[in-house]
Amino acid sequence: MSAGVGTEIIKAENVTKRFGELIAIDRVTYALRENEVAGIVGSNGAGKTTFFNLLTGYYPPDYGTILYKGEDITHASPLKRIALGMMRTFQLTSTFDNLTVLDNLVLSFFRAHKKSSLASLLVTTCKRYRAEPQIAECLETFQLGDLRHRLVKNLSLGEKRRLEIAMVILAEPTVLLLDEPLAGLSESEIRGVLAVLKRHVGKQTILIVEHKISQVEDFLERLTVMHEGKIIADGGYAECLRDPEVRRSYWRIDSAAVADEPASSTGSPSP
Repeated sequence: MSAGVGTEIIKAENVTKRFGELIAIDRVTYALRENEVAGIVGSNGAGKTTFFNLLTGYYPPDYGTILYKGEDITHASPLKRIALGMMRTFQLTSTFDNLTVLDNLVLSFFRAHKKSSLASLLVTTCKRYRAEPQIAECLETFQLGDLRHRLVKNLSLGEKRRLEIAMVILAEPTVLLLDEPLAGLSESEIRGVLAVLKRHVGKQTILIVEHKISQVEDFLERLTVMHEGKIIADGGYAECLRDPEVRRSYWRIDSAAVADEPASSTGSPSP
């Protein structure tokens, strides 16, 4: 855990979410601390994305409460949560594909810092904001400088992912919530995305939801493993790997049969 990790910033208390007869999230309590770099992993159907949607306001819980800096935001809208400093990315990139990389960053900066309507920018010009120091820094940090004039629709998936994360960080959220940011990326693209995220460790609270644990092994300070709508382990990376329930439910390994096997294997869980 980073030396700068502080007080609780998000806390979910006994949250439950049902879809008909299915209990997707079952009385989960979870706390995220200021400047922490944390991850939630689990196999398909574990409930991690549903829980993420509860934290970010896209689903209301059927039971339980969600607090942000001690304020009850259980029924606050996603826009309200963004205004408070919580901002997320989605599994599918959310960019303006018919605009350039630079103008996507300009739009993100304008919406976050100019406090006026997006329409007012579109009917004037993007040019006056292109020289903003924060935008120039973002282009450099996320290795997008050589791509600044390229239309987003012509970018690779990895380049689009870097742009999307750059757009979110440019808005300077207090909490950065990443929903499977590495999905569909090559190994080199994964390294590129994680490299730029590491530059923000200690500066922002970061929560990543991922499917494959091996991809975030060297990035996370704290790991939470979900299975069938519940948290089955929470703590350090190695600690969670050794947990018998994680080995049984996530890795599908019979702990008794491999009691002498080192718990350092890294792979992906069974589908």
